[in-house]
Amino acid sequence: TVQRGRMLCAPRIWPDLGGSRVLGTMGILTLVLCSCSGQPVSLPWDLPAISSWEHQGGLVFIHTESSLYSLPCSPIEMEVADPTYRWVQDRAAPKLFSVTKEGHLLFQHFQAGDSGKYSCTISYMKHGVPVSQTFHYSVFGYHVLGGLDTVLLFHSKLCEDEWTKRFLGVLQDKLRQLEIEQHCRLQLTATFCFPSLNNPSDEFLIQVQLEVSLFGPHWDEHCNSQDTETVTDCYRKTVQHNLRKVQFALTRFLKEHKSFHVTGADVPSINFTNQFVGFLKTKQCSGGYGQTKQLQRCLNCCIVCPPGMFSPPKNSQCSPCPVGTYSLIYGMAYCTPCKDSMITRVPGASSMTDCVKKERTKQAVSIVHRIPVLLLIILPALLAINFIFILSSCYCFYQEYQVSSPRASKMTGSTTRMETMTSFFRIPRQGPQAGPDAGPASDTSHLDTSASQGGDEEGTHGAPSPAVTLNLATMTGETTPVLTLEDRKDTF
Repeated sequence: TVQRGRMLCAPRIWPDLGGSRVLGTMGILTLVLCSCSGQPVSLPWDLPAISSWEHQGGLVFIHTESSLYSLPCSPIEMEVADPTYRWVQDRAAPKLFSVTKEGHLLFQHFQAGDSGKYSCTISYMKHGVPVSQTFHYSVFGYHVLGGLDTVLLFHSKLCEDEWTKRFLGVLQDKLRQLEIEQHCRLQLTATFCFPSLNNPSDEFLIQVQLEVSLFGPHWDEHCNSQDTETVTDCYRKTVQHNLRKVQFALTRFLKEHKSFHVTGADVPSINFTNQFVGFLKTKQCSGGYGQTKQLQRCLNCCIVCPPGMFSPPKNSQCSPCPVGTYSLIYGMAYCTPCKDSMITRVPGASSMTDCVKKERTKQAVSIVHRIPVLLLIILPALLAINFIFILSSCYCFYQEYQVSSPRASKMTGSTTRMETMTSFFRIPRQGPQAGPDAGPASDTSHLDTSASQGGDEEGTHGAPSPAVTLNLATMTGETTPVLTLEDRKDTF
């Protein structure tokens, strides 16, 4: 408000509201008062906006089949006047919430599907200004480990599906009262029928497998604490206590109900006699749950699998849904397949919209499959280009070598001929530099004439002149003899 008042003290042009000059006059008076007093003033029509805040409430873990769990709107106590509360959940299907007057969201008999993201908005007035605060929570279901696998064996005269179904219906009706007394759940998982070893033609054995869950109605009636660590310890103790109770109660029940009578139109009565009962304590997760490290106070607890993941019964890990399947809600034991001619691009799909037509995927897959073929086409072309480049380089080098080679051979031949001529015309103590005492001109002229004739003759064949020959001889290091006057006399 103070900042707005200071802004109003700056010169501005007041708008004409509805043609009335009253507000314009009030604006001018306000400007005058601001400039005179130096105090910030807010105009009556410039009301402050609604204040709102967003908060992350954190993770909330609620045990499966909790009798009652109360989630407050705000994680801290807020003393506000006449607040209103509004709870929403990020799910497509609308759901009715049970909210107390204090704004607490109530969960009764919490199920895996109740997990999700919840938001609570508390609205109230503060100094005449509407204020709202929204708190976001991620709610996960979990359960502590503990259960029973039970195997029952019954003798019977018949091994037909119709009579077996009737017998199982009678057995489940009898066990329903036991579930209520022991606060547990008994679920039939499998049934087998095979001939008896004693009398295979007249007697059969019916094997019934039951899975005992200790989280029945009001199983946690002794655990009322809202503290996660305290209530988790209470859950563990309750599970261990109920394991022994349920095992003893089921054994006593089968002793009291030794035989079950099933009647029908064709056969008056068939007895299914109990012969054996066996128990196996299990410490595995229920379907739709997996062990993670999200709940630090209970690392061996099983956490519900989020959308896009699943966990079959007695599997301790949540896995992404395979390609072609998806899971929409929390706690799925199996993923839902896409419709015909539909498939997902990647594993872990959490929406039906992730399913697309197979043609698109096939087109992408065909492109991937074509990549090796393209490589097979492009690679030989690249190799051929490289080979041609190497051949052309070698040919250019060979041509350059051929051009330089005749010159070298010609120079070598000229040097050989020059050495031959030097040795042939060599006269002892005679050289081109005769000096001023050289002999008669006839002798030198004869030598020069012969040399010049020989040079001309050799020149026609590409040989150098005698001057060049003598210079080359000098360059080769041979000492040319000098003809003196005494030597010439000796010669005569």
